[in-house]
Amino acid sequence: MPSSPAARQALLERIDAAARGAGHGSAHLLAVSKTQPAEAVRALAAQGQRAFGENYVQEALAKQRELADLTLEWHLIGPLQSNKCREVALHFDWLQSLDRAKLIAPLAQHRPAGREPLNVLIQVNIDDEASKSGCKPDEIAALAARIVTEPALRLRGLMAIPAPAPDAETRRAAFAHMRELFDALRVEHPAIDTLSMGMSDDFELAIAEGANLVRIGTALFGARPMTRASR
Repeated sequence: MPSSPAARQALLERIDAAARGAGHGSAHLLAVSKTQPAEAVRALAAQGQRAFGENYVQEALAKQRELADLTLEWHLIGPLQSNKCREVALHFDWLQSLDRAKLIAPLAQHRPAGREPLNVLIQVNIDDEASKSGCKPDEIAALAARIVTEPALRLRGLMAIPAPAPDAETRRAAFAHMRELFDALRVEHPAIDTLSMGMSDDFELAIAEGANLVRIGTALFGARPMTRASR
């Protein structure tokens, strides 16, 4: 179900208020549209939303075909399999989930020469969860150094999905650690500008700790349909 204009506006106001309170400029909304039908994306686009995040490449490609008449910005936020690098390089504007070096060369190889470089965030497994994608914090520097050697790719910053925690302070600590890693990376790569963290239930806390891109699905679309997602 698409968000109503009033609901989206209220969400944007909360994001803006959190960014002002944090004193670090602005934060941007990425609408997480995984499992949502193309018509829900179209309805949200009619309200002015342009950036959409998808977890599964094939699901996203189907929506892109159906929405080809719209100018939208597509982010892959789910884990990337090596055999999907070509599709991501051809059809996405951002990859938020780069977590290993073997993805870099095929992404660069398949990015069309006539397009802007693919914007890349390094995904960090900030809480060292065995079941979650992302590199270890001590692997960030080497990945970043490799990404910036490819003109077809543009390193933009870091992304993380901290482990669920019932108490705010545990999540705050993970977000704060990510901000430290981002600031350290920016010493070597001053052009990076994006720290993607925070979702529907904790985006204000993430913004308070430095996030400037938040990934929100449920607060925009409501609970996800109970359907099997296509990978």
